[in-house]
Amino acid sequence: MTGPVTGIRHFLVDDDLSASEQQLVLDEADRLKKDRFSSRPLAGPRSVAVVFEKPSTRTRLSFEAGIAELGGHPIIVDANTTQLGRGERIEDTAAVLSRYVAAVVMRTFGQDRIEAVAQSASVPVVNALTDYAHPCQALADLQTIREKKGGLTGVTLGYVGDGNNMAASLLLAGALSGMHVRVASPPGFEPIEQVLRRAREIAEETGATVDVGNDPLEAADRADVLYTDVWASMGQERDAAHRALVFRPYMLDARLVAAADGDVIVMHCLPAHRGEEIAADVIDGPHSVVFDQAENRLHAQKALLCFLLGATG
Repeated sequence: MTGPVTGIRHFLVDDDLSASEQQLVLDEADRLKKDRFSSRPLAGPRSVAVVFEKPSTRTRLSFEAGIAELGGHPIIVDANTTQLGRGERIEDTAAVLSRYVAAVVMRTFGQDRIEAVAQSASVPVVNALTDYAHPCQALADLQTIREKKGGLTGVTLGYVGDGNNMAASLLLAGALSGMHVRVASPPGFEPIEQVLRRAREIAEETGATVDVGNDPLEAADRADVLYTDVWASMGQERDAAHRALVFRPYMLDARLVAAADGDVIVMHCLPAHRGEEIAADVIDGPHSVVFDQAENRLHAQKALLCFLLGATG
């Protein structure tokens, strides 16, 4: 997405990158994984604000380490300890931060909040998770799939569970990369229509396919990748007991692994609840690549920042 300031690029949702730009970022991520300190666009050091309105482990640590490896200084901002937590207009915060830093990374609730930041910022803004999408995680996931499967075009990914922000990003990013993405969720918990409509539009251009249904075995059938996420995301804790009952048939367990391709890889964006959305013998078994995924957050996000700062190529 191009912001109000000419030439400024933001990454607020997966399709803010074109298919060719997505591939460019993934290629850069692979290069940086092999040579971690070869790109220093933040040397100075220039600072990047990493703003959290939601708790975080991997997002915080991977961005903090990645910004440092790019030669910069990460400024970690807990929104609850700033004026944001006391009701300051987020647009005002964004305008001020733009005077201090080279980029803003934000983990927040509604997509409208990060869009407001982007509209008011004069530096690149990165979505580090909203209730709508988790695009940085999806970039790392695509890097992981490329490593394990040799490419993305034509790869089948079966996602089982809540049609949440993670499912949305997998649909959008997967369609952009030419993958075949299947989602199986309980009735009433499917991905939102806006995401499905956009993913199908992208798929028509890239040769991907998008399928959404309610049968986890259909999603898993001969899949190259199996993926799941927690059943109750942040903010849904009060509904956790009800969701545990509704989602029980969607556990990523041995029966789904058996239905998939023999060389299937199993993915989870973490944190995981063993015995709930994923069986312990699956996440800790030979098909699991969850820690490769977690590592690739570092490399993919560094590559993304390089791209947004004009340092790729």
